[in-house]
Amino acid sequence: PSLSNSLMLHHGSQKFGFLYFELLLFSEKVVPHLSRPTLPALLLPSGMHLFSANSICRSVVFCSTFHVILSCVNLQSVYVLTHSHYFNKSKGKVQNWFERVGMLAACESAAQEVLQGKGLKSEALKAYMQKQPAPPHSQAQKRDNQPCNSPEVRDNKVNLPKEGKRNILVTSALPYVNNVPHLGNIIGCVLSADVYARYGRLRGWNVLYVCGTDEYGTATENKAREEGLTPQQICDKYHTVHASIYQWFQVDFDYFGRTTTEKQTQIAQNIFWRLHERGFLLEDTVEQLRCEMCQRFLADRFVEGTCPFCAYPEARGDQCDKCGKLINAVELQEPKCKVCNQTPVVRSSKHLFLDLPKLEAPLEQWLEKSMGSGDWTANAKQITRSWLRDGLKPRCITRDLKWGTPVPHPDFSDKVFYVWFDAPIGYLSITANYTDQWEKWWKNPEQVELYNFMAKDNVPFHSVVFPCSLLGAQDNYSLVNHLVATEYLNYEDTKFSKSRGVGVFGDMAKDTGIPSDVWRFYLLYLRPEGQDSAFSWADMAIKNNSELLNNLGNFINRAGMFVSKFFENCVPAMDLQPEDKRLLALVGWELKQYISLMDKVKIRDSLKCILNISRLGNQYIQVNEPWKKIKGGDTDRQRAGTVTGVSVNIACLLSVMLLPYMPTVCQTIREQLNAPPTVTATMLQGTGNFVCCLPAGHHIGVVSPLFQKLEADQIEDLKKRFGGQQVSTMVVRVKTVKNGADPERAKELTLAVAGQGEKVRALKGQKAEKAAITTEVDKLLDLKKQLALAEGKNPEPTLTKGKKK
Repeated sequence: PSLSNSLMLHHGSQKFGFLYFELLLFSEKVVPHLSRPTLPALLLPSGMHLFSANSICRSVVFCSTFHVILSCVNLQSVYVLTHSHYFNKSKGKVQNWFERVGMLAACESAAQEVLQGKGLKSEALKAYMQKQPAPPHSQAQKRDNQPCNSPEVRDNKVNLPKEGKRNILVTSALPYVNNVPHLGNIIGCVLSADVYARYGRLRGWNVLYVCGTDEYGTATENKAREEGLTPQQICDKYHTVHASIYQWFQVDFDYFGRTTTEKQTQIAQNIFWRLHERGFLLEDTVEQLRCEMCQRFLADRFVEGTCPFCAYPEARGDQCDKCGKLINAVELQEPKCKVCNQTPVVRSSKHLFLDLPKLEAPLEQWLEKSMGSGDWTANAKQITRSWLRDGLKPRCITRDLKWGTPVPHPDFSDKVFYVWFDAPIGYLSITANYTDQWEKWWKNPEQVELYNFMAKDNVPFHSVVFPCSLLGAQDNYSLVNHLVATEYLNYEDTKFSKSRGVGVFGDMAKDTGIPSDVWRFYLLYLRPEGQDSAFSWADMAIKNNSELLNNLGNFINRAGMFVSKFFENCVPAMDLQPEDKRLLALVGWELKQYISLMDKVKIRDSLKCILNISRLGNQYIQVNEPWKKIKGGDTDRQRAGTVTGVSVNIACLLSVMLLPYMPTVCQTIREQLNAPPTVTATMLQGTGNFVCCLPAGHHIGVVSPLFQKLEADQIEDLKKRFGGQQVSTMVVRVKTVKNGADPERAKELTLAVAGQGEKVRALKGQKAEKAAITTEVDKLLDLKKQLALAEGKNPEPTLTKGKKK
């Protein structure tokens, strides 16, 4: 659809240019560079033009090589297709598709417009295209490091721990496969881990970054039922969606896998048997609801009924969204199976429990060592200690489900492992699918440092439950050394909600027209490290326009342009004066701060060091005015040369420091400056010293703008587009309801109550401080009173029946 009137491509240079023609991933729906309003035609090396889609396709598909002379104005690369693995299988289909599209009236009219357009339209188009930031030409070739829909190994080369090197194993909490990740999910897990993994590689460390989709459990069964698919089909569908989203965000996994694999079953069952043999598992009988029609026990989310506390008719089997109280499913009044709507019966079921009290002593001993020597975030320490404060209790590790890793014990052959016993083992099985020598990473605590990245709600499972499983297995597993947890990212003044259309989800970000590097920058700029933060469209525009466009981009562009304009693309000689040395000392200090903060995983603060350096550079240029001095005598011209040389070398440093945050922008800067590949090792490997890597006489490339301004009307449109039906869960004003009930208001408040109920449940699950829970419960009760008023009910009813004795 994006091609309709934009099918024609143009070679806008009078000399030459290149397009790298590769296959488009099946999951991608928008090709940004082919979404222009009107684009002219293909210019062949012979000087002839091709104007029809059919002719262009034939020329491309049947050419002798896949390097086609085809580009946009200013030699911008146009990525028509990517992933060459599928090219040979698909080129016939591509040709047929172009032939069909070429017959459309829209394409024919586009060709006619091109044939006739040599006047104002062509000039306007050229002006428009020249404003667009040019991606680096090498980007089309360097796709191997990016994740694909199927797992890939970086550079087709397996990475194992190395003697004498710092071996870093990075994981991010496995995203649930049954939903599309929103911006908060992305910054809390995969993006933060990606930044640190990229930084580790810059430092010369031996880094392995693995992740994958968490695919077992009740949520997947529910999603499959909703969409009329099998659980496996749901997993296949959404695994592809996740992989595509992370690719667009340039998350650079070494391996991106999944948990529905044979390796997962083997490793999980091995850990189970080791726990069983060492006496760390308990058996107990639990009363559960069973549906005789479906012939199975009902997991918490498969049953609904009337809350025994507040009489809310749609309470789930684990908690009531209206009153927020935890519920045992057998306490529900008038329970119904959500699958067949029949009334279930109470039956007993035997389950297995991990004996956490028996493992508490070795856990505390390990935690004291890990927290003392590693970089654990404050919230990770606090949540872990809150779990230990009241003493650990046995935790059930089995479920009466069909979709999960089967329990190998013959007495429990009809059960699967509970997802929070099973899911963290996915880190091991994903690595095992990456290499048969996975134990060199996961059973090697002497040589390997493990970094876990996650949002705070996942902390207890990574700091208590999973470590206890591995400690109890007594198999020399690598346990987490550095547990890095973020707070929550909200959307404007509310929560992300796919159902209400509130917030930006991963599959929507690329449709905004804002480059992925800008998204990365802004999410990392407001990364919720010490407290919750909120995404704001207005603030994103401010940060883009002030920090990227006017600060960082302005400095780098000016430095390069001075070299091009005043010194014929050749870095001038530098005669450093005290003022220059003071600047270099300040830049060197910011570089050391950057390294120190990044070593401690202070990702947001490290980003500020980059912006501080570019700000210093802008001030330096502004004070010295090289554009004026270049017109003066020899002394002034020498001074202009020094200022220009120092500035362009600082720009080169910034390209290195930016790599973990904005990889495409980093590559563009390096290509514009023609920076040598040794700059990284020179400045970041070791203690970290700023060195001028572009000596006098160094030739730079073509300089062009790095960023675009985000206009107010564009931001306003995006805000409306992703605003949905927002209802603040913090404060909802009480309205006076005339004539009793207000159905519309009641509908809004029902959503608000549900959202606040989720927040209360999360706090309770984390065993947060009592005061924090009480505050949120009070807000929930206030919302419920308002809901009662909107429903025309007494806001404080007297319960005369249905109360638990």
